[in-house]
Amino acid sequence: MTLASDIPQDLRAKSRKVAFAAFIGTTVEWYDFYIYSTAAALIFSHTFFPPSTDPLSGLLASFAAYGVGFFARPLGGIIAGHFGDRIGRKQVLVYSLVLMGIATLLTGLLPTYAIAGLWAPVLLVLLRLLQGLATGAEWGGASLLSVEHATAKNRGLLGSFTQIGSAAGMLLASATFLIVRASLSSGDFGNWGWRLPFLFSIALIAIGIFVRLRIDEPPVFLRAQAQGRIRRYPVADVIRNHPRGLLVTIGLRLVQPAMYSILTTYALSYLALKRGDATMALTAVLVGSAAAIIATPFWALLSDKIGRRGPAVFGIIGIGVLVWPFFLFLDRGNLLFLPLVVAVGLAVFDAAIYGPGAAWFSEQFPTEVRYSGVSIGYQVGTLISGGLTPFIATYLFSVGGGSPWLISAFISFYAVLSLFAAFAAKDPVRENRRALHVSDDPAAKAPLNSQEA
Repeated sequence: MTLASDIPQDLRAKSRKVAFAAFIGTTVEWYDFYIYSTAAALIFSHTFFPPSTDPLSGLLASFAAYGVGFFARPLGGIIAGHFGDRIGRKQVLVYSLVLMGIATLLTGLLPTYAIAGLWAPVLLVLLRLLQGLATGAEWGGASLLSVEHATAKNRGLLGSFTQIGSAAGMLLASATFLIVRASLSSGDFGNWGWRLPFLFSIALIAIGIFVRLRIDEPPVFLRAQAQGRIRRYPVADVIRNHPRGLLVTIGLRLVQPAMYSILTTYALSYLALKRGDATMALTAVLVGSAAAIIATPFWALLSDKIGRRGPAVFGIIGIGVLVWPFFLFLDRGNLLFLPLVVAVGLAVFDAAIYGPGAAWFSEQFPTEVRYSGVSIGYQVGTLISGGLTPFIATYLFSVGGGSPWLISAFISFYAVLSLFAAFAAKDPVRENRRALHVSDDPAAKAPLNSQEA
């Protein structure tokens, strides 16, 4: 195990500062992104869209608008990757927070369909697109801040602070909605109370920007600049010269975000339709997100010891199996145990894949195209899986005549594809385990992959 005493104090202090900056910025970004998904499941279907006698139709429209944000994320990743690989990670991340803050604040101020007619869903979709652009820029840069400041021995652990930020954002979003919903009558919450979580985000954005302005660019990026290795068109370079890394990253992003959206978003509307109340689902997401915050660094630390592939394969197989009894439980189980079920899904299986992800994806690309590579691969995979899953699940539920078995088969299919990607991915920790423990200098950085050796 890597001990704090093994690493010089100045390096430890800088690593902690960078890890905190990645954590707080990602928490804020994902809080903004997740309050939208929660509102999409609970409110938007009858607030921003034409009235319908069929609840499924309104829900499909709401989840379609939700999915638009995921379509914008690859574009955000491409733009951020280009500038992040050319001018640096830090500046791009500050701009992404500003854009997210503006889009989220304006969503909380939007007029409803009853007031603005068709302009209401149009404006909602436009703001969701802006959120998607900001989120597409966020993850790649935040993960690289942590990973590129880390040593070879703790790359997975420090990278996991970006991943913890996602769970913390969901925890904060769910807690805010739960508190607001419990504090107001159902009428007040539906009329105006749902806006409060969106308006609260402005304070969080200010904190995130302040923290990120106080950090430095990663030394490995500055070294690439000094050596003249910066590419003029990094996006084109990564597509042309690193297709394996892109395909592997996309494949690894299929099953985890798909199941995550089932556990944290679709389950809310599913319970509302099947059992008439989603309150326990909100509580379950809250508990599950808290459990994931604790579990994520554990899985990342384990990946620093035994390699990235082992934890990921365990999580992929677990999700492919879990999804079948999960829907059976939603239909017939005692919902008092739903928080435990969601906690197992998020902390045991989801975190096993997601925790090591920041380090593992970064290890597929060299420094000069790394922002572009991880951003495009991550966001395209997330679009295919997480962005479309609530919409696809709602459609499959309808096609299946109210039975969830088609949804379960869909998630299991993604698990098979992710499993292939896991075995195709480079795993430097596993491949170079002996070399990583030979160096007399514990602060020395082993190359992120062979292309940087």
